[in-house]
Amino acid sequence: MMKEEQLILVNEQDIEIGTMPKLLAHQEGRLHRAFSIFIFNNKNELLIQQRAFHKYHSAGQWANSCCSHPRPQENTLDAAIRRLYEELGFKTELKHVDAFIYYADVNGGLIEHEYDHIFVGYYNGDFKPNSNEVNAVRWVGIELLNQEVHEEPTKFTPWFKAILAKYPLLNFTI
Repeated sequence: MMKEEQLILVNEQDIEIGTMPKLLAHQEGRLHRAFSIFIFNNKNELLIQQRAFHKYHSAGQWANSCCSHPRPQENTLDAAIRRLYEELGFKTELKHVDAFIYYADVNGGLIEHEYDHIFVGYYNGDFKPNSNEVNAVRWVGIELLNQEVHEEPTKFTPWFKAILAKYPLLNFTI
């Protein structure tokens, strides 16, 4: 039997204070380290993904290109590069652009309380999403994305909406 994934618990300064099983951290709403990746193409479109329908929270909702958690003793950038490849099947250079804390009820008594590191990258090649993680992907312009989020907010994950609220044009300084 596989050991349950451990999350890195942090304080509000992103200093590690321990680890906890992933499900328990989400049940208790404990602040933990995470990352959100935004991949743009040469048309300045954002790659978004629809989460697989069997995910234990936010299933079937649309999110940014890739998001996850670093493993204990894993550098956050290394984790982002690893997870991008695991979920979407490609590698590209990523740049850390910001971090913020958010708290959201994600359904079924589960809470996302994350110190979320934001990474940006560019990619124009082919890729094959992992169907265990991703139901669908698409490239979308920022104006259309903001319109869709405004018109049908329940189709999008809470963390994606939080980042869009903080950066409505996703104009990260790189």
